[in-house]
Amino acid sequence: MIENACKNKYTSYQVYKIYMYTTFHLCVSYQHNEELNDVYSSPNIVQVIKSRRLRLAGHVARMVEGRGVYRVLVGKSEGKRPLGRPRRRWEDNTKMDLQKVGCGGMDWIELAVDRDRWRAPVNVEMNLWVP
Repeated sequence: MIENACKNKYTSYQVYKIYMYTTFHLCVSYQHNEELNDVYSSPNIVQVIKSRRLRLAGHVARMVEGRGVYRVLVGKSEGKRPLGRPRRRWEDNTKMDLQKVGCGGMDWIELAVDRDRWRAPVNVEMNLWVP
């Protein structure tokens, strides 16, 4: 291609522009995120975080009520609350994740104590691979 450009008496700047245009458009192919996810089969990071958060919440909900981790999960903070919107608790995140799966109206701690019933919403959220 460059030889043809030189035969036609193009300036060196024009040859450079032709070269850059052809190599750039030949080497770069634009792909959308959906196409890239299909090629690489990467998991959606948001679903990974939600599924692991639900798994951990299930483990913690089955613990004894006196343990520190359980108190952090279920307990309310003490002292004066800062101004503005209340901070989102770990329990609130768990409730929101279950509501998106379709188990929003249930008491999630009772659901998590029964392992067989808890696996269903966790497995729905564990569908990690992007379609």
